[in-house]
Amino acid sequence: MAEGLRVELHQRGPIPLNVSLSVAPGETLALVGASGAGKSTILRTIAGLHRASQGRILCAHETWFDQEHGIDLPARSRRAGVVFQSYALFPHKTALGNVAEAMLELPRDQRHPRAAELLEQVQLDGLEKRFPHQLSGGQQQRVALARALARDPRVLLLDEPFSAVDQPTRRALQMLLSRIRRSTAIPILIVSHDVEDASRSADRLCYLKAGETVEQGTPRAMLDNPETQFARWLNGNS
Repeated sequence: MAEGLRVELHQRGPIPLNVSLSVAPGETLALVGASGAGKSTILRTIAGLHRASQGRILCAHETWFDQEHGIDLPARSRRAGVVFQSYALFPHKTALGNVAEAMLELPRDQRHPRAAELLEQVQLDGLEKRFPHQLSGGQQQRVALARALARDPRVLLLDEPFSAVDQPTRRALQMLLSRIRRSTAIPILIVSHDVEDASRSADRLCYLKAGETVEQGTPRAMLDNPETQFARWLNGNS
């Protein structure tokens, strides 16, 4: 499934990883598990911000990482749109400026018009000139999402996208992600500590335990079967 995202990662430490997962174009996969299970490390490794000891990362027919063949593209060369848990917006730049900053490959005169289009896509038109401190948490999250899309990414990586917003904003963001998924048809990988959020947002769940991908399946299949390790973990029995 090289046209989507395929990840094989292995290392003994400092954070153990034994990961095998794939995400098809237009599919959303949520990584779930206890704190310290390695969810964010996997996201950072795909983005090129952490290097695993062994493994391969393939995305959209391109090899981003292959330890055996000495391939390790730097983060700037990987077409990954990343939304960090902290948003990581530039405080001295407006919403428009934050999004345009991700478009260094575009001619300068095309950046702001394209950034304005993306802000409209995430329903922030009219707020282009506001700075991060003038925006709510949900609005900052949308700016970060627009900035991630500005790279014309081959995969979208979201680290705890719903953890710092209230319930109505959370539902609105989930609906927005659903629209983005339909319009872009790229793989989306979400890290979430909240099983309900993950089940609402993802086509499949991937349960991680101590850095290992233990089980994968649809939310219904994994939640409704009490014999899955995932269900036993939720019930405090594993």
